[in-house]
Amino acid sequence: MKKSIIAFIVLVILTPLGLLAPGSAWGEWDLSEIKEKTGFIPQGMARFNEIIRHILPDYGITGFDKSFWQSALGYILSAIVGIAVIAFIFWLIAKLVPEKREKVL
Repeated sequence: MKKSIIAFIVLVILTPLGLLAPGSAWGEWDLSEIKEKTGFIPQGMARFNEIIRHILPDYGITGFDKSFWQSALGYILSAIVGIAVIAFIFWLIAKLVPEKREKVL
């Protein structure tokens, strides 16, 4: 358990490395980039783009992205929020699913 927590902390700290690369990360394109790459916008993506709003758009805090360090802090905060949400979902599933006990002969 302790090793996995340390691994998560290291990954959180390393998340701002993506800021050093030019352009968008592979597969994280907005609709205009998808249209540029494929020539069209998939119907489902266009429909859900209007419905879904992100908690931390572009992995940052709106208005707090003027420098590399502010953007890096946004990336780290985004990683922490993402890990917390996923951990909560797994915890909730573990609580809702009954524990299977094996019979001992």
